[in-house]
Amino acid sequence: MKGKVLKLMLHLTAKNFEQETSKEPLVVVLFYAVWCGKCAMMKPIVEDIEKNYKGRIKFCEVDIGESPSLAAKYHADVIPAFVFFKKNTPVGRLQGMIDDGIFEKRMKRILSIR
Repeated sequence: MKGKVLKLMLHLTAKNFEQETSKEPLVVVLFYAVWCGKCAMMKPIVEDIEKNYKGRIKFCEVDIGESPSLAAKYHADVIPAFVFFKKNTPVGRLQGMIDDGIFEKRMKRILSIR
């Protein structure tokens, strides 16, 4: 794969959010802003975790500046914010900077996975 950039998280907007989050039983959505330094630090951590759950959990991202209605709907008022969906229903939320081990542990508990 030399020379190719691997795009991980699917970028969502108000137009494709419902369709994409309903395709898989387990979905994690990162709400972020391009100007947010903490978001920029969390994104690679979550992308590393995403690799371990390929095919089991769908990871997506929403730019709150691009889709403010989604940010309001899912109460992403503190960013980075992570909303966890199980069968298209929000079942949990994490906000702010989170250590990778703690993030993964809480994600597994929220989504009830091993």
